[in-house]
Formats: sequence, C-alpha cells, structure tokens
Amino acid sequence: MSRIAYVNGQYVPHKDAAIHVEDRGYQFADGVYEVCEVWKDNIVDMPRHLDRLGRSLSELRIGWPMARKALEFVLAETVRRNKVHNGMVYVQVTRGVSRRDHFFPPQDVAPSIVVTARASSPAAAEKQAEAGISVVSFPENRWPRVDIKTVALLPNVLAKQHAKEAGGKEAWYVDADGNVTEGGSTNAWIVTRDNKLVTRPAESGILKGITRAAVLDLAKKEGLSFEERAFSLEEAYGAREAFVTAASTLVMPVVKIDDTVIGNGHPGMVATRLRQLFHTVTDLKAV
Repeated sequence: MSRIAYVNGQYVPHKDAAIHVEDRGYQFADGVYEVCEVWKDNIVDMPRHLDRLGRSLSELRIGWPMARKALEFVLAETVRRNKVHNGMVYVQVTRGVSRRDHFFPPQDVAPSIVVTARASSPAAAEKQAEAGISVVSFPENRWPRVDIKTVALLPNVLAKQHAKEAGGKEAWYVDADGNVTEGGSTNAWIVTRDNKLVTRPAESGILKGITRAAVLDLAKKEGLSFEERAFSLEEAYGAREAFVTAASTLVMPVVKIDDTVIGNGHPGMVATRLRQLFHTVTDLKAV
C-alpha cells in the first residue's frame, strides 16, 4: 500500500509530498515537531504531545497551523489513511515559506505543516527489549534550549552516528560536570543499587519527555521509589539497571554503557515491568 502524507491542507501520496525550497524549516531549521506512538489503533498521549507542541510553537513565536481540534483530526486521519495499527505519527510545523532572510517573515506568512505516519513491528520491538541495547557516551554540544522540540537535530544526528559506529543503539550526552543529560532521541534513567529510579529533572538541559512523564506516573502508581536529580556517567556504570524512554522506544532496557556491562548484562526487572505496564497509565485516543 502506498503511504499518504498530509501537507499544508492536502493528503497526497508520500512519494509526491513536498515543501517549497524556501520553507524556513529547510533554510533555517526554523520549526518544531512531535512524534506520537500508535498502539493497537490508538494514538498514545496525544493531549500531552499537543500541549508540548503548543509550548514549542509559543517559545519560537510560531502560530498554530490550524485549530488544535482540527490537528487532532488530521493526525488520526493520517493514521487511518496509512492503515497504521502500531507505529508512529509525526507532525512538523515550520514558520512557513518566505524569501530567505534571517528576520521573521511578514505576519501574513502561514506556518507550514506536514503529518506522516508509518507502521512498526511490535514483535521486533519486544525482541530488542528482551535483549536490551548498548549506549555510548558523547560530550554535550547542543544549544541550551533543548527543552524546545525543534527540527534542528544535527548534534543529535552526529551523536547517534557516533554511537552506531561504536556498536551502540543510542548516545548519552554527558555535560562538563560528568553528568548524563539525555539520549540523542531519548530520556536517560538508571536504577541505583538500592533500587531507586533516577532521571534528570526536566526543568532545563533536557527535553520534557512525554514517555518520561508517563513512566513517572507509573512509578507513583506502582509505589516505586524515584528521584529526579542529576546522575554521573560513573554512577550509571555502577547502576543496577539502566534504560531509556521515548515514544519510539517506550521503556527500553540498557545493558551496556560504553565498555561497561550494566548489572548482569540482561534487562532488569524494573525496566521490564515498567515496559509491560506502560500503556496502563497513558491516554489512548482511538483512530
């Protein structure tokens, strides 16, 4: 089946989907995005994702491309037209098309919007989770406003490529103090030797992950002890467990960081349990 994309008011064949060469997303990475999981014909945590999209737009002074209710419909319709039962739906909004100039374009320039959806294999994801992944540390080199989910992801691309070439699946950024900030496309977690969940506070220096928030809700529901604080790479090496979270990975156990095997080298009980229960605390919007 041919894939369908939504581009500026039209559903078009994916192979024909295009934005003008002077779109500011292409020229300046002047745009933001969101990615929602699609699980069993439901869009997961769409209200939280759209809340964060609204915040990102506001921080960059970009207008909504349409009313929020209309965008909810477009996301669901794009999922339906692509017959995605399990996978991802992606929305990108830029400041629009205008003659290349660093200054903002005139106010009558409309934002551009693209929505795409694609299927993924739950079986393949579970197989990876059963084995766990390796992460590779990388020096933090991004701008300070990583709390805004912008399309300016070149540092993330370079970090993740470095991890891939070193045999890892994800990179963990490490700041000048030796503390882990977050992954190239995930939030970072450890489970300490005394079985306490630890993840960095989302006030600054990391993206306020939607999956991260759901896992914190789940930890509270399950009565798990947790702390939102910085943790060092050295502390992570000595952790009982480690894992990453994102809409694209859910809760993904980490079994190796750089050359250090974590725990017994197998996914830990806490990460595995959180993954199993994840959707019990999420908002599900049927498509």
